[in-house]
Amino acid sequence: MKKIQSLLILALLVFSCEQKRQMPITDFSNDALGAKDLLIDVRTPGEFAEGHFEGAVNIDWMSDDFMASWDTIPKGGKVYLYCKKGGRSAMAAHVLDSLGYRVVDLTGGWDALTAEQE
Repeated sequence: MKKIQSLLILALLVFSCEQKRQMPITDFSNDALGAKDLLIDVRTPGEFAEGHFEGAVNIDWMSDDFMASWDTIPKGGKVYLYCKKGGRSAMAAHVLDSLGYRVVDLTGGWDALTAEQE
């Protein structure tokens, strides 16, 4: 019984931590960025050129040098990630979290943001 209780508590902790690592892109504002925080668009350069958040940096998840791009990026602040619909940023968030970055995945992607603005 204690094993089951321990597993339930662990599952709740993991779930609550995961909830804190995500934010709907429609709730995001550049005002939320701290001095050490980064806003990263993981779409392709072509998608980035079609529109992006002011101050966002484009690091293409699909590029061969995605991982190498992070060699010089410090882990001091939060890294806010977004893509077109949410899939690529979710995968990137998982990888970067495993590397020790404090990641916030902006769910819904750029499409959700532009749809809300129409």
